[in-house]
Amino acid sequence: MRKLFFLALVLATSSLADEGMWQPHQLPALSSRLELLGLEIDPENLRSLDKFPMNAIVSLGGCSASFVSRQGLVLTNHHCVYGSIQYNSSPENNLLVDGFLAKQINEEIPAAPGTRVYVTEEMTDVTDKTLAGVTESTSGIDRYKLIEANRKALIAECEASGNHRCSVSSFHQGLEYFLIKRLEIRDIRLVYAPATSIGKYGGDIDNWQWPRHTGDFGFYRAYVGTDGRPAEFSEDNIPYRSNSFLEVSAKGVEEGDFVMGVGYPGSTNRYRTAAEVENQFTWFYPEARQFREDLISIIDENSAAGSQARIAYQSTLASLNNYAKNYQSMVESYEHSDFIDRRRQTESGLAEWIDSDTTRRAQYAPAVRRLQSLIETQQAARERNLVHSYMSYATLPSTAQRLYRLAVEKQKPDAEREPGYQQRDLTRFRQSMQAISRRYDETVDKAILSYLLRRYAELPEQYRSRALDSFYQIGTQIDQGRVDQIIQDSYAQSSLHDETERLAWLDKSVEDFQSSDDPLIQYAVTSHDERMALELADKELRGQFQRWRPLYMGAVIDYNRSRDRPIYADANGSLRVTIGQVRGNRPKDGLVNRPFTSLEGILGKDTGVDPFNAPSKQLDLIRAKQYGDYALPSLGTVPVNFLSTLDITGGNSGTATMNSKAQLVGLLFDGVYESIIGDWDFDEQKNRAISVDSRYMLWVMQYMDGATNLLEEMTIVN
Repeated sequence: MRKLFFLALVLATSSLADEGMWQPHQLPALSSRLELLGLEIDPENLRSLDKFPMNAIVSLGGCSASFVSRQGLVLTNHHCVYGSIQYNSSPENNLLVDGFLAKQINEEIPAAPGTRVYVTEEMTDVTDKTLAGVTESTSGIDRYKLIEANRKALIAECEASGNHRCSVSSFHQGLEYFLIKRLEIRDIRLVYAPATSIGKYGGDIDNWQWPRHTGDFGFYRAYVGTDGRPAEFSEDNIPYRSNSFLEVSAKGVEEGDFVMGVGYPGSTNRYRTAAEVENQFTWFYPEARQFREDLISIIDENSAAGSQARIAYQSTLASLNNYAKNYQSMVESYEHSDFIDRRRQTESGLAEWIDSDTTRRAQYAPAVRRLQSLIETQQAARERNLVHSYMSYATLPSTAQRLYRLAVEKQKPDAEREPGYQQRDLTRFRQSMQAISRRYDETVDKAILSYLLRRYAELPEQYRSRALDSFYQIGTQIDQGRVDQIIQDSYAQSSLHDETERLAWLDKSVEDFQSSDDPLIQYAVTSHDERMALELADKELRGQFQRWRPLYMGAVIDYNRSRDRPIYADANGSLRVTIGQVRGNRPKDGLVNRPFTSLEGILGKDTGVDPFNAPSKQLDLIRAKQYGDYALPSLGTVPVNFLSTLDITGGNSGTATMNSKAQLVGLLFDGVYESIIGDWDFDEQKNRAISVDSRYMLWVMQYMDGATNLLEEMTIVN
């Protein structure tokens, strides 16, 4: 069954729209479509991870990026390096405002702790090995444990060299599993980022909007030891020598040109059931958006603009704002679409197709019924799950819980530990503890915890925690004054805000935790068993999903194949290729969007007030029509951003937008409002991705910031 989707690729190329986030090994089957669109390199190269351009594409573990020089120079979005800009900023040296440029290689500064560059080297089908020992009669929890144990064994073998970070990723909801081997480069340094007034021009107001005028680009450099192998930060380390890199086009693209995006899209949900879709858009997104907006207000109210506290939470605020707007736009898009009706029609068609054949009915009908039952069980606890998911925003209590969990897990053999607490995770675990020092403020954290406990107290009684109720003295009703005093006292008596004390807990035993008089540590200990019981129940449910979702997905694939529909796996953070063209759109009646914005658009939009406060030097250059070699003749000026039909989602930030020769012509950084629902539903008429144009990037580097050292290092082609 799991091989059905390969057969689904044998489609007439005329039936393929620009929909699809394709795995590299699928690309040769799409060669006719690629050649029709104008691809000039061999499609076979797109499935070879050790050849250009695939080995120039890297992941930052949440964003995409690419090598743009032989010396490990990495190009990605400004918002992807934003955490490192924030980490290195202070009120006296605010890189967020001023930007940063290392004119010499010895001026490059360490990125935020835990920053990584991952180079995918191999992707191997390990479905049989991952499911070894699993039978139809295996219980949910045993299935989960078997699959997890098999995954760990495969990962341990893959990581034996100490230079790689490996994962076993599920495709097609568990029909297939691939072992993904990535070189893990651990010494990453910030090289260049323009001022926020360029890199985040338009801010949250323009997020998901068109027209855009955002210079969303920034540079890291990857370093390795003198032996060429990945190493921790050292002054002796040398730039990583990449096997290949992308040339940067100063010519760029025109309307109608072929473009290709190669990156690491995070997650999509294009094969979820109607019940899951309805729950997500009518309940989860509205509720989660409210959480985020409330947290934004709390941070703003408890930290003055420009203060160290505000700088500490600037990256958190950016993330909260981004997804709050995303969720609101998701809901609005859903309410103004026929998406749920089409999804119900698809499910109805699937049900009729299954029921029309005796063999299909026996093979698929039980899976459809069982999956629906599991979804109902999962959704019954949705309020509790949502509140618990936001508890991590209270930094100090969640830190205590993580530290105690580490002590508990370290009692076990490494292979039996929970992922995240194995030996392979300890370096990043320590770095996450260090990073708190630059991303935490006590006043803000206490205010966040107070809010979260108030939301927790609204939960139905069956979803409450005895340990939490006892510690914060929450009864049938919450006495907020008493709760706030307990928060105040527990923070005053805790030493976890001190980095040295916090790091010392990494090496302490379970007994040390149990005998501690630190109140936050005490709560972590007393609440541990309850949290583990919830985790165990969740694993049982996930094990059941691991049995029935693949069977359901097999039905979906077979059904779509019968309708000549393209089949690709939902995005899961693995390397994917998407193809399309530079093209504007018509989002609503009477409105036509051109595919390019221009420098002059910055003049027209600028108010001098954040977030429309372009540097005065930039405005002067635009008025003087200082275009250099970067003007688009058909536009008569320098293009800033452009639209394309590339199929993207979160995680594609920083993805290289390439032309037919696989030269970089832009960086993907956003989508338009009308395509925000694309995580769930692809509409080829509405879907548009936004890229920062390579010509604007080069223009800013040359005329605004004088980044001549980087311009000389990169290979720029005309």
